[in-house]
Amino acid sequence: MKNETLLVSQAALLGDRDAFGRLVEAYQSPVRRFFHHLTGGDRERSKDLAQETFVKAWLHIGSFRAAAAFSTWLYRIAYNVFYDDCRMKRDEANADEAPEEAAVSDGGVSGSDLSIDLARALSTLSAVERTAVLLFYMEDKPVEKIAAIMGCPAGTVKSHLHRGRTKMSAYLKNEGYGNK
Repeated sequence: MKNETLLVSQAALLGDRDAFGRLVEAYQSPVRRFFHHLTGGDRERSKDLAQETFVKAWLHIGSFRAAAAFSTWLYRIAYNVFYDDCRMKRDEANADEAPEEAAVSDGGVSGSDLSIDLARALSTLSAVERTAVLLFYMEDKPVEKIAAIMGCPAGTVKSHLHRGRTKMSAYLKNEGYGNK
């Protein structure tokens, strides 16, 4: 974003809501998309998590120090919001739900079938693996930025990516992909 630094400065130093509103407009779709994938397509939960992310960003914009890009800082907040939400849901449920069983198709695979199977494959990953995979493949973030967002070393991100790819590959092979 061209004037991102100026908008962040205006929002942080002057409390300029209009400047922050333009940042929200610029990042709202990517943050919602990030949550949409993390939540397995739960549109309402994605909107709620995105809203909570932007509220927290507004409340803490004064703490932004430009040590990283604004987008990295924002995704770090989003990651924490998602992690907190998962922890709260886990505490409420006191049990993890098993992913739904997918039907194996003997025929060709349509685009919607592939999307469903990819979503199911993502659901087999732990939260940190899913986050790393989504940031890397869906949001095109480099490993170093993912490490900053997730608050872990780059090597750990690479491990999460490797485990995530391995688990997804095994799931998809089990569903009949790659056996032809």
